[in-house]
Amino acid sequence: MAKRRNFTDQFKAKVALEALRGDKTVQEIAAKHQLHPNQVSTWKRQGIDGMADVFSGGKQSGPTEAEIKELHAKIGRLAVENDFLSAGLKR
Repeated sequence: MAKRRNFTDQFKAKVALEALRGDKTVQEIAAKHQLHPNQVSTWKRQGIDGMADVFSGGKQSGPTEAEIKELHAKIGRLAVENDFLSAGLKR
């Protein structure tokens, strides 16, 4: 079985940008970089979908650091409560 290849974000962006330019076909780009044409098309589509995030002014769509810390604390409290209650059921 062949080892799975990992590509850097810069490489993916370069290939997607090349596909977006439209100078060459997807098949030509795939052959040049030794990729499957479906992979080039996927990266191109991801580039188009993510383009709006570039102009969003740095707004994050995911949780902030404070929210992540709060959620981790809640997970810890729930884990302790779960352990306490499961120990009570075993008696």
